[in-house]
Amino acid sequence: MTSTGTALDLVRAREAAASVTDPELPMLTLADLGVLRSVTEEDGRVVVGLTPTYSGCPAMATMRDDLVASLAAAGYDAVVRVELSPPWSSDDITPQGRDVLRRHGISPPGAAGPAAAGPVALTLVPRRRDVTCPRCGASGVRLVSEFGSTACKAIYACGACGEPFDHVKEI
Repeated sequence: MTSTGTALDLVRAREAAASVTDPELPMLTLADLGVLRSVTEEDGRVVVGLTPTYSGCPAMATMRDDLVASLAAAGYDAVVRVELSPPWSSDDITPQGRDVLRRHGISPPGAAGPAAAGPVALTLVPRRRDVTCPRCGASGVRLVSEFGSTACKAIYACGACGEPFDHVKEI
């Protein structure tokens, strides 16, 4: 209940939060990226749970500010809380989000699989991935660089159509 005694419309608040886009992948909403975890009410305020894609993600401050601004524009006093557990995985990207990435020429991540329990072995060789060209669908692609325009993307080139493209890494 709010201070005026009326219940918050959490469905409408969730819609406002879910419409916010990722600053690094602006074709994706935070909901489709899978980082928007919860929208609840606490003491008359909307509380949004947000999970970073990885520790140190530089987009978190912009995501938080954009969420608060979107909810304020919809008439809500909102606060964003960072939720670190469970950690985000590229498996959290929705099927719709994967389709949006592909339509924008970005190869969506493959299955990340379950998180390892205990220590994680460090290897210094590029990870082999099952990647297809998002433009022509060819599987004959080659890795150009493990480092794309953002830390979460690698750059590939298609052997069939010759086009370079980004691939969202599996995490």
